[in-house]
Amino acid sequence: MTQTTTSGTTAAQRQALGTYGEHVAERHLVRQGMAVLERNWSCDEGEVDLLLREGPTLVVCEVKTRTGDTGGTPHEAIDEDKLARLVRLGERWTRERGVRPPEMRIDLVAVVKPRRGPAAVDHVRGLV
Repeated sequence: MTQTTTSGTTAAQRQALGTYGEHVAERHLVRQGMAVLERNWSCDEGEVDLLLREGPTLVVCEVKTRTGDTGGTPHEAIDEDKLARLVRLGERWTRERGVRPPEMRIDLVAVVKPRRGPAAVDHVRGLV
């Protein structure tokens, strides 16, 4: 049996939307000159959607995708706890990979997919 949420979406639909948003975000960031290091890296503490390099900087990127603002904007989904977790995950990734970037920052890519037409992409650099 397929479970739906109060918004009427299934887990599979939410997963597909998230995957779509991550692909849109990745294309956008690569066009901006970033190099993808890893996608959907996870450990027992959580997951990072995209890890990228922009010059000497390690970019830990959270991607939030929505079809509208009914459940809040993608930006509203990032709170202090989420930011702290992303910093910890970025630090753990560097330890596990044995790399020491001179800088690390946390970015958000907010993707809003309308019913028709291209997605709107907002890249917020340097949340931390």
